[in-house]
Amino acid sequence: MEIVMTFRALTWILMLGMVGQAYSGEKGTAKGPENFISKSPEGATVFIIQPLDGENFQSGESIDVLFGLKGMGIAPAGVPVDNTGHHHLLIDQTVLPDFGKAIPASANIIHYGKGQTQSSIRLEPGKHSLQLLLGNHYHIPHDPPLLSEKIEIEIYD
Repeated sequence: MEIVMTFRALTWILMLGMVGQAYSGEKGTAKGPENFISKSPEGATVFIIQPLDGENFQSGESIDVLFGLKGMGIAPAGVPVDNTGHHHLLIDQTVLPDFGKAIPASANIIHYGKGQTQSSIRLEPGKHSLQLLLGNHYHIPHDPPLLSEKIEIEIYD
């Protein structure tokens, strides 16, 4: 009985400690994701080097996508280095991810968290859009976000 009570007391103490850490001392406001957002340097840009906008590809052909970045460096996810980030390729996205949260991963939002600067992809026949979004070491877009122009490519049979 005494062990159970001690365990419960420790659990409460730990929980209260975590709640206390979630608040900034002076203002008493909860720390939000803005504490995990990195500032992007003025003039920094991200862009797709290849393929070119409007380029056509044969069905089944591997498409080499080369990522460009100016004014910043590349660092893998989880490695906090100022003025760096890693690429995320958005395929056929009509709605952009929430810039205040970690970029979700899916078949159409590909993370390059090892610091890759190129990739080979295959797409089904039809028209497709490609766009790059740079994320920081937490996978959260910078402020302001570094988002490339969207390019359109077409895959034909």
